[in-house]
Amino acid sequence: MPRAGPPEEPPAPRADPLGEPFLRARFSLPSLPAGFLRRQRLAGHLDRALGTPLTLLNGPAGAGKTLLAADWAAGLRRPVAWLTTEAADRRPGVFWSYVLQALRASGVPLSPAVGAPADAAAVDRRLLATLAAELSEQSRPAVLVLDEYDRLPDPETAGQLEFVLHHAGPGLRLVLVSRTEPLLPLHRYRAAGDLTEIRASELAFTPDEAALLLASHGLDLPDRAVRALVDRTRGWAAGLRLFALAARESDDPERYLKEFEAGSSTIADFLLAEVLKGQTEETQDLLLRVSVLERFRPDLADALTLRSDAGPLLAGLCRANAFVERLGHTWYRLHPLFAEILRAHLRERLPGLEPELHRRAAAWFHRSGMLGETLGHGAAAGDWDLAASALVADLAIGRFFTGLHTDDLAALFSRMGPEPATPAADLVRAARDLARRDTDQGLARLRRAGEHPAGDSPDDAAARMSRALLETLAARLTGCPARGEEAAAAADATRPRLPGRLLDAHPELTALLLTHLGSARLWAGHFEDAHAALTAAAGSPAATSTALPRKEALAHLALLDYLNGWPGRAERKALAAASEAERAGLPERAGSGLDRLVLAAVAVERHELDRARSLLDEAARHGRDPRDPVPTAGRALVAARLALAGGAVRDAAETARPPLSTTAPSPWAVGHEALVTAVRHLAEGRPDEAAEELRAVPADQPACVAEAAAIQLASGHTGAAADLLDGIRADGRAGPAVHVRTALVRAGAAAGAGDRAAARGLVRRALLDARRERLRRPFLDAGAWLGPLLAEAPLRELAEGWLTPGPPGSPGRDRQGLPEPPPPPLAAAELSGRERDVLERLARMMSTEEIAADLFVSLNTVKTHLKSVYRKLAVNRRSDAVRRARDLGLL
Repeated sequence: MPRAGPPEEPPAPRADPLGEPFLRARFSLPSLPAGFLRRQRLAGHLDRALGTPLTLLNGPAGAGKTLLAADWAAGLRRPVAWLTTEAADRRPGVFWSYVLQALRASGVPLSPAVGAPADAAAVDRRLLATLAAELSEQSRPAVLVLDEYDRLPDPETAGQLEFVLHHAGPGLRLVLVSRTEPLLPLHRYRAAGDLTEIRASELAFTPDEAALLLASHGLDLPDRAVRALVDRTRGWAAGLRLFALAARESDDPERYLKEFEAGSSTIADFLLAEVLKGQTEETQDLLLRVSVLERFRPDLADALTLRSDAGPLLAGLCRANAFVERLGHTWYRLHPLFAEILRAHLRERLPGLEPELHRRAAAWFHRSGMLGETLGHGAAAGDWDLAASALVADLAIGRFFTGLHTDDLAALFSRMGPEPATPAADLVRAARDLARRDTDQGLARLRRAGEHPAGDSPDDAAARMSRALLETLAARLTGCPARGEEAAAAADATRPRLPGRLLDAHPELTALLLTHLGSARLWAGHFEDAHAALTAAAGSPAATSTALPRKEALAHLALLDYLNGWPGRAERKALAAASEAERAGLPERAGSGLDRLVLAAVAVERHELDRARSLLDEAARHGRDPRDPVPTAGRALVAARLALAGGAVRDAAETARPPLSTTAPSPWAVGHEALVTAVRHLAEGRPDEAAEELRAVPADQPACVAEAAAIQLASGHTGAAADLLDGIRADGRAGPAVHVRTALVRAGAAAGAGDRAAARGLVRRALLDARRERLRRPFLDAGAWLGPLLAEAPLRELAEGWLTPGPPGSPGRDRQGLPEPPPPPLAAAELSGRERDVLERLARMMSTEEIAADLFVSLNTVKTHLKSVYRKLAVNRRSDAVRRARDLGLL
């Protein structure tokens, strides 16, 4: 008899345990759509699946999980068993029948001993053990991809799958594509390094990938538009693709992006069908209601639903990747597109509910001490009483004036109408009016707010403190120090009634109040009191919210020093004020620009006229407030003195009078205006009128008195000049600028009387004082008598190189025939470490691009540092910066 061969393997079953034929489409790789973008970073990550027993692709609907897996599987040079699971697979017998069929269809050799499930509801453990054993003996591991695995929430099936995976060892590579977290012990695989994971954050498209995807659909959008689309979709693959398909039908895709309404689009259809409609009625209601929130916690969600089941519902939605993201610390948020669609759906299903939801949210945030969200939701609800009361009760009304997000706050409350007529609402309206310098309307609001009876609650105390702040600002803007003093006294009386935590949380309130009070005092000429308030404001806690008042306080202190004749001190404080603003990242137009006005005034005194013009222009760009008296008068002062230095006497006189309407005139502003007018009279041959004009110069302003004495001397009124100088008190307030002018006036009088020795000694004293401060204007204004004295040897040596041309080889002359001024006494410590790095490379003649590359920073960062270096060194060009830095020993 012929020898019998091995028994033939029975054919694989052609039906599942239900008797239904196997559906071949479930074993086929999904086809890739036209315009599919293969992302190499994800494909490379997925290649690690061949080295780990378990791989998980986990993300929301439309994240691109299936297409990623299909593209990867198609690119492998080996068979892949693919199975798209369905709801019917929840029965173990059906599921394992399909798994075995997928493995056999991909060419995995399974013996008849494995068998097949006979019962749809169960599977024999022997079958699973035999399958695992045969897979473990494979020469090359089988790759099994289970797509849409989230359809199998059955823990029994998951336990069987984990059994086979564990005992198959290196013979099986399982890839799960799922929206939800599978019921497998992922922590053990993760700890052992046996798990490859690609989750939603990695599946999201980057801006570069989004640009390539759009290009594959024929769309060429600018980078900013692509980034805006990625931000709006959070890189969600389906959203990007659906947008691209719709936008390419538009004549202007970029405009389509800006006007795109997600609530009435194919994206809405997708999310409503794939995410919302599959949820329970309670979950749908929860999602619709929290769509009005940027972020939410379970107790906040409960406040909106008036139920108590938000905690487990949100946790389940997050696990299911149902476009609910966990932020940490029990906070969640919705995907922005999903939220946009849900809000549109909310208005259709529950019309009129949205304002009430915002009101409930505002009340919850207010109870929780979260002011920003309280204001936003209060405004969205139209509950302006709640929003205004929250702002005032939190002592946060100063945020209207900090320069940080003040425009957002003003815009939010700009929608508030005449109702409600509550004290808090009137205070907020007053703050809004004063912030835009409508003092008349602001004062009317303040009066109305003060008509309400005052209580003793913390909220009432907060309202009184808020009003005190606004009153000091009104005092500053109207030039009324008495109002400011009264408001400051009210603030001092109220402060003990306020919770310490509130005062600590809002240091800007006290800093602003002191700055406004100091400015009002300065305007009134109360220099010592102004100095006390401004010094306290400048010493406020170094918080971001106090940066602007600290900057303004320093700038006002700089002006005080200038008015008292201390130009060097004034310059240092003004530079410190500018640095304060830069460190805090304040907007350029935040503040009054007073710091630059002081620097310009000092530059005029040093006869650095080009620099003074540049600084005056900068001051106009950085802050021009015609209703703020101190900087407005300061601007007039500097512009007039600059015009005088340039010989434009008539222009100077017309510029000296600022267009201000204040409660009381400022002594120093009046004095400087009188000086300029007197100079015009003198220049036009009217010495008596000049002398008459000088009567307006206040006797308690030493700098003004010294200049008035110089004008009297030039008018031929030597005795009147001496009388003025004798009236200057020797109290230590007057600085070197006053001493220099005083010495020169006395020297001029001595020279006129023929006492050259006395004149020479006085000029020597003036030169010594002026050289330290580099004051040149007093000598240029002194008159013809000074020239012969400066030509004499002892004085000539003191003046050479900074006031008069030096010996051969000394620095060149400027357009006025005077030597170039030396650099200002900038402290080296004022340059940061990174600014020094940039400066050193500047000295090596490196371009901006080369500096950026050498320091591994962006081009914009280098430009920012250069701008800061130029400002601190008081230059406008590279070569000047390098020269000045070398003079200062910085290089």
